[in-house]
Amino acid sequence: MKSVSRNARCYVEISRSVIAANYRAVRDAVAPGRATEAHRPPVLQPPGSSEPGVIGVVKADAYGHGAIEVARVLAREGIEWLAVSSVDEGVALRSAGISQRILVMAGVMPWEFEAVREQNLTPVVHSLHELPRFAEARVPRVHLKLDTGMDRLGTLAEASQIAAAIAKTPELTVEGLLSHFASATDFSSNQTPEQIRLFHERAAALRSLGVQPSLMHFASTNAIAYPRPGAWLSLVRPGHAIYGYVSPARGPAPPATFQVQPALQWKTHIVAVKDVPSGARVGYGGSWKAENPTRLAILAAGYADGVPHRLSNKGKVIAGGRLAPIVGTVSMDLTTIDITQSPQLRPGDEVTLLGTEGDVSLDAQQLAKTAGTISYNILCSISARVRRFYTD
Repeated sequence: MKSVSRNARCYVEISRSVIAANYRAVRDAVAPGRATEAHRPPVLQPPGSSEPGVIGVVKADAYGHGAIEVARVLAREGIEWLAVSSVDEGVALRSAGISQRILVMAGVMPWEFEAVREQNLTPVVHSLHELPRFAEARVPRVHLKLDTGMDRLGTLAEASQIAAAIAKTPELTVEGLLSHFASATDFSSNQTPEQIRLFHERAAALRSLGVQPSLMHFASTNAIAYPRPGAWLSLVRPGHAIYGYVSPARGPAPPATFQVQPALQWKTHIVAVKDVPSGARVGYGGSWKAENPTRLAILAAGYADGVPHRLSNKGKVIAGGRLAPIVGTVSMDLTTIDITQSPQLRPGDEVTLLGTEGDVSLDAQQLAKTAGTISYNILCSISARVRRFYTD
């Protein structure tokens, strides 16, 4: 993805066309006749439903990419469903004119029921005692989450208990049934097949009791990329893949069903360049000591912008088309790098925190590995003060 220089101290540049291409890659992977039989797992479909549809996950400001802009891109691609974490996120999309169905996945607070109804949001119910509360608030439709082994949100109730609770709220339609994988990329563990078995078992028990939601969904990015038998239901929920990432698999995983590329590049500028002698100590606590005369560049980005503090003395950026080490402690607003190998760099020049210069690339998974975190955390931590620019 080609970048252009921007007049901003620190910014990200996001490609709409890459987001669209990533979405199409996922959509096509689950579409009939496009994935090979070797890749395609059996699909459990409610009667009358078609092949898996796609819910585009745009929570957490679209993983730092800008939820409104990403939602608009996905809407132009014909997506019917979006997913957010909170009611506030759903309201923000509605205020921006987004008309797609919006699933609120991480719970509704007591004071938010009216907004759910007025903004036509679809909440996920995590416990049976919520059903009468949504019915009383005249919310027409909900999705019910089953806890199949994540042991976080979702009901552990038996099918008979679920059916009885639904029968007491006939004015409320339980439109969807869903669950969430705990370790979809780990093919050395039996946890994912066991979660799938439990989901199907409970769905079948509910059908026998007359409870048959028209929609079911389980698989997010990793269970789409590395398909599991019985995981692709009437909907799939990609998030990370839309932004260009699939987590590495462990154990005997099948080949990935699609390829995506990062949609975001993260740039900053050099504030100052200085030469320090051998023995100079850099940054808070003097945590890095120059073994030789060294040319330093001080960057206009720090942990308040999202540069992980844990990259202190071990991270790298791309400066002058080559990797340059971070030296000293990453501070709130500034990061220092060693540009001895790129002495031509001057104040005002751009440096790449995430992205590509020539043949050199850094992505969120590489930064995450160095920082001891995950790529989701890297992307979501790029702060609001980092300006966003969009390209076609």
